Amino acid sequence: MCQLLGMNCNVPTDICFSFEGFSARGGKTDHHSDGWGIAFFEGKGCRIFLDAKPSIDSPIADFVRCYPIHSTHVIAHIRKATQGEVALENCHPFRRELWGRYWVFAHNGNLPDFQPPIQSFYQAVGHTDSEKAFCLILETLRQSFPEGKPSLEKLYPVLQQVTKTLAAIGVFNYLLSDGEHFFTHCSTNLSYIVRQAPFAAAHLIDQDMTVDFNELTTPSDRVAVIATTPLTDNEVWTPIQPGELLVFQDGLPLRHIFN
Repeated sequence: MCQLLGMNCNVPTDICFSFEGFSARGGKTDHHSDGWGIAFFEGKGCRIFLDAKPSIDSPIADFVRCYPIHSTHVIAHIRKATQGEVALENCHPFRRELWGRYWVFAHNGNLPDFQPPIQSFYQAVGHTDSEKAFCLILETLRQSFPEGKPSLEKLYPVLQQVTKTLAAIGVFNYLLSDGEHFFTHCSTNLSYIVRQAPFAAAHLIDQDMTVDFNELTTPSDRVAVIATTPLTDNEVWTPIQPGELLVFQDGLPLRHIFN
């Protein structure tokens, strides 16, 4: 299956270190070689880089690894195709507009025989179960709140219900963000780490690379990194529990709001 990488933080931060290790899994240290993509929110704007080539062989991935784009919400994906051919239109993350904001979605898993009714507003461009699920999620939210984006407390239970419906079909790990809130759902494997003061050095699993975050941050910085499997071997990552829909804001999980 595919792998996911996300970042949510309280100040714009680059993801170069994490992406260095993550992109190695796209054909070097793992077999996710059917395309990749990454999305960066910058204010209300969102830039996306996609390539159907393996991330380890992609000149665009080389560019992203070396270019420190600063963002508070980042979603990345490396693909191992289960549905849909290896093609650009099937590369995650996917982007759509809702309530005057971009929404970005990436999925790890498989929804066998998933053929939802064609939505009146959102339709898939490619041929993946993932994009169809994204369209269904956004259509559900749009119809539930036609007047515009509701509060997080009202939005969360609707998103949770449609997520449960989709997760009952198959494996449905995903990352979803509109640049304001960052949602993660775990079916099988998803973990996170929150880096904040006092910062320390971190060493990648997939590359022999170490970064001392104490030299690159301020005491008030806080960064949450979410990944299918941990990216470092000298830090403690927290597993997200199967069935859990978690919201991150300003680099912290907001578990207390929904308990």
